[in-house]
Amino acid sequence: MKFNELNLSAELLAEIDKAGFVEASPIQEKTIPLAMAGQDVIGQAQTGTGKTAAFGFPTLEKIDTSRPVVQALVVAPTRELAVQSQEELFRFGRSKGVKVRSVYGGSSIEKQIKALKSGAHIVVGTPGRLLDLIKRKALKLQEVETLILDEADEMLNMGFLEDIEAIIARVPEERQTLLFSATMPDAIKRIGLQFMKEPEHVKIAAKELTTELVDQYYIRIKEQEKFDTMTRLMDVDQPDLAIVFGRTKRRVDELTRGLKIRGFKAEGIHGDLDQGKRLRVLRDFKNGNLNVLVATDVAARGLDISGVTHVYNYDIPQDPESYVHRIGRTGRAGKSGQSITFVSPNEMGYLKIIEDLTKKRMKGLKPATAEEAFHAKKKVALKKIEGDFANEEVRKNFDKFSKDARKLAAEFSPEELALYILSLTVQDPDSLPEVEIAREKPLPFKYVGKGDRQKGGRSSRSRSSHNRNRGDQAGGFKRRSKNERFDKDRRYRKEHKKPLTTSSEKKTGFVIRNKGDK
Repeated sequence: MKFNELNLSAELLAEIDKAGFVEASPIQEKTIPLAMAGQDVIGQAQTGTGKTAAFGFPTLEKIDTSRPVVQALVVAPTRELAVQSQEELFRFGRSKGVKVRSVYGGSSIEKQIKALKSGAHIVVGTPGRLLDLIKRKALKLQEVETLILDEADEMLNMGFLEDIEAIIARVPEERQTLLFSATMPDAIKRIGLQFMKEPEHVKIAAKELTTELVDQYYIRIKEQEKFDTMTRLMDVDQPDLAIVFGRTKRRVDELTRGLKIRGFKAEGIHGDLDQGKRLRVLRDFKNGNLNVLVATDVAARGLDISGVTHVYNYDIPQDPESYVHRIGRTGRAGKSGQSITFVSPNEMGYLKIIEDLTKKRMKGLKPATAEEAFHAKKKVALKKIEGDFANEEVRKNFDKFSKDARKLAAEFSPEELALYILSLTVQDPDSLPEVEIAREKPLPFKYVGKGDRQKGGRSSRSRSSHNRNRGDQAGGFKRRSKNERFDKDRRYRKEHKKPLTTSSEKKTGFVIRNKGDK
């Protein structure tokens, strides 16, 4: 369905057209008409499916710019996602004059208070900072007509349940609530039951989670061979913009350092970076001053950066849904992308679980050799030299060296000079600086069923009995859900001595229906 079929205003459609958007994504197509009609909606979809526009367009349509009060509140789990949503809402609402502010921890609260005083129609923020501003009476919510909870399951995982409930309690009861979550644990259902009015449930099926525009590959590789294999592949692929995912903050720091040593323009982001540095790195990446961004899952969650051509999963994620978030950074706006996942032999079971979720089988990829990487770098160097000679602006600088150039030309042959230039431009694979990446313990063993990529591992029979005997201790069949992991959180157990609800609709009294169900 096209956006001009969704009854949006001409003003908003002009901004959508300016952004180059034509076709609505599945979550947008199903959510926008419901939200425009004033219904409460629970949207179940992954990051990268266009949720910001799904809640943003109907919200922007409702804003009355003649009223200088906060009319919509968006609650997001991370600073990056809050900034991302603020930028998107501002971009599509600027012609209407909608003022959008973002507030989050790690940045000056005084500056944020000043920004709110200067006027805001929509506020996007993280739970902790929103509560701080509410308690200081710097953020007034009595006029809020639309409440949006984005990435609700992630907020639960991060221990924000109590904060979310405190924020909801301060928003008028007569409002529209839009909740988005990748999964539907019991705590999310309870929010729907307690704080929403007969919400419509829009669910995007798993087959729609990964775009056909992303070519997905894996390389079966030993841990100690990953870095050299990845950098060779980068030399061959020559990505315009690439994101490398590491499992830990330490891994991100080491990969960033190693990539810089190898000559890549790379920077990393993770939770320990101050907000100013994080925003500078993201701005440089968006502007093309960097071509490789190294990130943890949480730091990259919700990023929407156009032009990312490659995603490299240096570490395979333990949670298969994180894989979907990762590869959703590429293959956007109708452009193709590529993802490469490096998998150690005993992590192959995780590959199978990911494929079961995405309904798409990854293709095995042969690692690039040092020779192939060297030839690829030579090709790039020669192309640059040819381009520089054709560039008049570059040639203007040649005059500064004319006397020295004539002297060198008298002493050396043209071939010797060209050889020297290339030796300076292209690193010899035999002289590359050594990079040490600390080894990390591989993920716990996961069983791979009969016929599923058992190469190099135990037989399916021995693995099956091994896991039956040891169960979850050995990794086993069972994949712990996000809600089960959250149940272990100390803060959660302290607050709730009994389970919130069971998954039974009978006990909760809350029934989630797909649109169209009778």
